[in-house]
Amino acid sequence: MDEISRYAVGLDIGTANVRAVVATVSGNGGLSVIGYGEAANSGMRRGLVVNLSGPTQAIDQVLNGAEQMSGCNVKSVTASVNGASIISTRTEGMIAVGAVEHEINDGDLARVEEVALRGRIPTNQKTLEVVPLEFILDGQGEIKNPLGMTGSRLEMRANVVSVLTPNYDNLKRVISSLNPEVNLEQMTPSVMAAARAVLTERQRENGVAVVDIGAATTGVAIYEDNDLQYIGVVPVGSNNITNDLAVMLAIDTEIAEEIKRRFVTGNFGAVESPVVIRWRGKELHFDRRRIDGVVRERLEDILSMVRKEIKKAHYDQRLPEGVVLTGGGAKMRDIDKFVRETLETSVKIGAPTGLVGVGEAVQRPEFATAVGLMLLSAERGGGKAKRSGKTKKRDSEGFFGRLFGKIKF
Repeated sequence: MDEISRYAVGLDIGTANVRAVVATVSGNGGLSVIGYGEAANSGMRRGLVVNLSGPTQAIDQVLNGAEQMSGCNVKSVTASVNGASIISTRTEGMIAVGAVEHEINDGDLARVEEVALRGRIPTNQKTLEVVPLEFILDGQGEIKNPLGMTGSRLEMRANVVSVLTPNYDNLKRVISSLNPEVNLEQMTPSVMAAARAVLTERQRENGVAVVDIGAATTGVAIYEDNDLQYIGVVPVGSNNITNDLAVMLAIDTEIAEEIKRRFVTGNFGAVESPVVIRWRGKELHFDRRRIDGVVRERLEDILSMVRKEIKKAHYDQRLPEGVVLTGGGAKMRDIDKFVRETLETSVKIGAPTGLVGVGEAVQRPEFATAVGLMLLSAERGGGKAKRSGKTKKRDSEGFFGRLFGKIKF
């Protein structure tokens, strides 16, 4: 018999890979991971869609796999958005709310937010989230939630997260074209979603930076006082290491990726023996010192950009909880040691924990964003899913016919 239940789906649309996590949401808010999927992506460059068919195929494949595993027909997702156009802007607004005894309500909060946003966000940027940092009521500051309080003048200081509108629109179009019935609940920057999955309340309160090392971008999100203080994305990632190795060693990128995955370590100089791999029946030999030099130079380049973002936010040497690394790039052996030495702060590898069901399979740094998106979906109530013993496979040919029928060349 079919059963209607609440569920939450996180869809991480990365430049190199798409990942999804599906969980059921119980009446008391408990979560159980019942499905996940992963597939290689194409048609994106540094977080931006450059060819609609690439991410569409990858998302279709991932959701098919997650649906088959979970027994759910996905109708609602929370998705990631990425790219160097993601910015955070500090803003503030003030409104008069009436007599001194006026009780602050939701309408007042919406109005002060509207005033704070007016003229502050570039016209080509889409607002993703408004993070209130402080409310001030009749001169009293450091208020987190003024609902129900009384006063006559309300001020708000906030951090507004936005992304280039075409990037947002293209991702939205890809998702909606998969199935017109699929509801896009929200788009959230990848690094913010990863932070939701790996940070503790103590880290958010004391001050911490999440550094999400993806294939083509590296996101930086800084938290303090339990609020997002800053977000930035730099256009380099772990694929740059692969490409550097391919160029410097004059090898295919597939071989370079294999070397990076199996032999590269952040503990440079600890091993001096040559790197030897078998590739398609041949034994290949490489100088480890040369590999170390190439990787170290690129990592230093990435971390110098990360440090610039931290300095831009005025948090250099001001992070008691240090840095938490997520993303596929965080899987490099001993990378935490190298980042600690380079950024001169404590470093941890961040991965989702405490997940039940088949959650153990996604408790990895590269799944942090997908899990975080799923958690955000659950917090907003999730969606409804029809669970049964069978799921209907997507009509890929029909979809592509519909998609390209809509595109005018």
